[in-house]
Amino acid sequence: MQLVVARIGRAHGIKGEVTVEVRTDEPELRLGPGARLTTDPAANGPLTIETGRVHSGRLLLRFEGVRDRTAAEALRNTLLIADVDPAELPEDPEEFYDHQLIDIDVVLADGTEIGRITEISHLPSQDLFIVERPDGSEVMIPFVEEIVTEIDLEEQRAVITPPPGLIDDSQAVIVSSRDEEASAPGNDA
Repeated sequence: MQLVVARIGRAHGIKGEVTVEVRTDEPELRLGPGARLTTDPAANGPLTIETGRVHSGRLLLRFEGVRDRTAAEALRNTLLIADVDPAELPEDPEEFYDHQLIDIDVVLADGTEIGRITEISHLPSQDLFIVERPDGSEVMIPFVEEIVTEIDLEEQRAVITPPPGLIDDSQAVIVSSRDEEASAPGNDA
């Protein structure tokens, strides 16, 4: 099975290093020196990591055969893909691979069906479950502990406790800082 583990960003310096947006919880395992990764687009790879280091909080990689800024810049936005045994599981029981979560049911704590996870979007601040509802519409659910309270792989379900408005727009609570300022004592609007 193939997992996207990173996306190449911009070139760093003049010696072929690139920044990478890490998309794995195990970068030391997947993005270490000697790792050979396939790419999307396929024409940019495969790539073998020669060196890696952290600089100002960002992971920098250099690949074999990429020796200058021009070659590094040509790799920008390339996805790095690792081949992983499908039976392999993350070391931490609170971590999951995307393939483990795709197609599991999403339900409320009372058992009410919300839908099925069809995709996981990896954003810089958090991951999002893209959930297809029974009516065909989609809802995005932040994959954070406060909302996704349980993942049960045996039962193939994720239990959520969404805040008002996340699942049903009619329950949304609209808060405006302007309203608060206007009603604050001493403000004659």
